Amino acid sequence: MKQEIKLAFHYIRRYGWMYLLGIAALLAVDVFQVIIPRMTGQITDGLTSQTLGMPGVWQIALRILLMGLVVAIGRFGWRYFLFGASRLIERDLRNDMFSHLETLSQNYFNQHKTGDLMAHFTNDLQAVRQLLGMTIITTFDASVMLILVLTNMIRFISPRLTLVAVLPMIAIIFGDIFFGKAMHRRFLARQEAFSELTDYVQESVSGIRVIKAFVQERKQLRAFARVNQNTQNKNMAVVRLVSLVFPLLDLVIGFSMLLTLLYGGKLAIDGEITLGQFVAFNSYVDMLVWPMIAVGECISSISQGMASLKRIRAILQEKPEITDESDGTPQHLKGNITLNHLTFTYPDSTLPVLQDITLTVQAGETLAIIGRTGSGKTTLASLIERLYDTEDPGMICMDGIPLRLIPLSVLHEDIAYVPQDHFLFSDTVANNIAFGKAGASREEIEQAAMDACVHDNIIEFPKGYDTLLGERGVTISGGQKQRTSIARALLRNAPVLIMDDALSAVDTDTEEQILQNLRRLRSSQTTILIAHRISTIQHADHILVLDEGKMAEYGTHQELMALHGIYRSIWEKQQLERQLHEEGGEA
Repeated sequence: MKQEIKLAFHYIRRYGWMYLLGIAALLAVDVFQVIIPRMTGQITDGLTSQTLGMPGVWQIALRILLMGLVVAIGRFGWRYFLFGASRLIERDLRNDMFSHLETLSQNYFNQHKTGDLMAHFTNDLQAVRQLLGMTIITTFDASVMLILVLTNMIRFISPRLTLVAVLPMIAIIFGDIFFGKAMHRRFLARQEAFSELTDYVQESVSGIRVIKAFVQERKQLRAFARVNQNTQNKNMAVVRLVSLVFPLLDLVIGFSMLLTLLYGGKLAIDGEITLGQFVAFNSYVDMLVWPMIAVGECISSISQGMASLKRIRAILQEKPEITDESDGTPQHLKGNITLNHLTFTYPDSTLPVLQDITLTVQAGETLAIIGRTGSGKTTLASLIERLYDTEDPGMICMDGIPLRLIPLSVLHEDIAYVPQDHFLFSDTVANNIAFGKAGASREEIEQAAMDACVHDNIIEFPKGYDTLLGERGVTISGGQKQRTSIARALLRNAPVLIMDDALSAVDTDTEEQILQNLRRLRSSQTTILIAHRISTIQHADHILVLDEGKMAEYGTHQELMALHGIYRSIWEKQQLERQLHEEGGEA
């Protein structure tokens, strides 16, 4: 818990002046609230003893009115400053969490579900805001009110009566210890259940096409019902505990008020306290109700807030696996790539994905990579992008420099990547293409679209380049998504372009046109093509054939055909498939 408190104070210090002003306003409210019952007691005693006339009553009433005005202004002040500070901290925490997530390596997102991360940004931050806002207010207000009320009860009325009234309330302190620990455990379980629910909904909505295509709606509904029921059970566990806390508080407070009426009434009858003091004392006992109820609220809010802070701290303490290791690097890359006996095994695996791969690609050349599914093609592209690190820094070099010695900012700026998963944002077509280049003009955007052979499709959209795409580009076809992603990469004009099976959804004529454009545009820049179709890669300067992570064959199209190995086997199979397809079309 010390670490969570340290994290909270790190943000509280940023808005310390708002907390100080808010607490000052809250203190003024509490002080004047405690004075008012004494004045009502003075009026009662004055009227009872007939020593106070109407002018005196009006004078005291006016003072009460002025104090009420101060209390009203003070209540606005503490709400504005304290609630405002908690909202600002929530904003800062959300920004810091998002910023930190962007620094984390690919492996972190492989191991953490989207729904779980979303829960941190919603429920957990809400609980932290409650902790740093309402809970601080409640704790301070209850503590001050308790001290001021008890002081006035002891000093101006009766220490013995005060002891009788407060004694039952001591039981609340012992309840705090038990309920606080239990609430912390149950709230943590509730947040984890909410994370699971959020992740399930997110995954189901994203995969709704697959669910409908395989007619699995009922199965998904049953699975969702189980996850939803688990969330309800965890929520009800928290509700049951809260429902137990507050009735017990009411019981203790009611018993205290009963003792006050009985013993206080006896003292008033015996003349040990005046009627006005008895009236004021009962007002003070009523004022003690709020601090006692606040204890229960604080137990719940602190437990929930600390549990959420623990989950948020876990994110903020995550360290990126891929970091800059040196500053001594060139401003921009030329695109010369060297692989020196490259071998790689994923962190959560024991079997190598790539083994002993050695090759050199000069700037302006095209390297094509082909192989069966699972042979390590995408892994090789990820390593060149440095999404993962190799065990030996010298296994991958760019312009003769080990990849680890090149700053990530330079590396990622000078490598454009078209992934297999052609992700498009819920934004306009133009903004999706311009995503990787700030300030790109409409002419540049359209030219990139032309080079990717998608311009003609875009101008047929309802609003052309200003057409808003659905989530993940769901409103356009697979081929249009691929070509839009290619346009986005071409607009970058980076020294190195990696296309990971980026032409699989386009027809052969369009594919040939895009490849011609690539050869024209990137004659002095390095291009890496990963594909399954030989028609995509046959004109490449170097072709690497991977088989079970090993360098099975390497050379030009003509050289590999002459080997009569894996490459020629793939080519013959694809030629046969093409011939059968054409014959089937003619028939």
